[in-house]
Amino acid sequence: MNLIPLPAFDSNYIWLLHDGQYAVAVDPGDAGPVRTFLDRHGLTLAAVLLTHHHADHTGGVAALLRDSSAPVPVFGPARERIAGVDHPLGEGDTVSLEQPRLTLRVLGTPGHTAGHIAYYGDGRLFCGDALFSAGCGRLFEGTAAQMAASLAKLAALPDETLVCCAHEYTLSNLAFARAAEPHNAARDHYAAACEALRAAGKPTLPSTIGREKAVNPFLRAAEADVIAAVAARSGSRPIDATACFAELRAWKDGFQG
Repeated sequence: MNLIPLPAFDSNYIWLLHDGQYAVAVDPGDAGPVRTFLDRHGLTLAAVLLTHHHADHTGGVAALLRDSSAPVPVFGPARERIAGVDHPLGEGDTVSLEQPRLTLRVLGTPGHTAGHIAYYGDGRLFCGDALFSAGCGRLFEGTAAQMAASLAKLAALPDETLVCCAHEYTLSNLAFARAAEPHNAARDHYAAACEALRAAGKPTLPSTIGREKAVNPFLRAAEADVIAAVAARSGSRPIDATACFAELRAWKDGFQG
């Protein structure tokens, strides 16, 4: 199975899985890059997977469905109203496709939006705007406690899991990570590698769960250095990891790095 990040808009990636004949598009906010890739490689769109309702993740669905000569199933969160979704999903559901042969488990990951979901299978995680490399999504509809629980669920996946998040935010997230945890050699090594990739015009993604647990401050809210940085900024020590996470998220929202 081939895994392709298709750039869209300023920072989005539309993830495409294909077996050389059939393809699945994840969060196609723009139909154009998907159409171009399908046409260039002679692929048939077999399914669309959506993680949440924001337009930069769903805006291309209608055009892709119009282009298709056969019905294309659209999978998406049951708790969000998204035009075109005919297979609503929630925690514990499964997506099973014959062409391409693919099985994905659905994880409920509220926080960024109320009904956000992620898809996991065959060593790949499609996490939309829940988890970013060295960061996480803003809390538009959920609470810090919900997002912290969602990220803990993702962090429990095997370390080798490929993290296919939907935005190229890695370098800006790493700038915040330096402030949130000043002494992290793994983070600094990763930042140097990411800077080299971006200088060469290459994506920093996918990451891995193991790497994110080593460098992402939002997965490290129980670490002493992160707690100390949050306490120094806020003037008081957070009472637990969830409170530390909430302070981190609020800090990141206004961070100028």
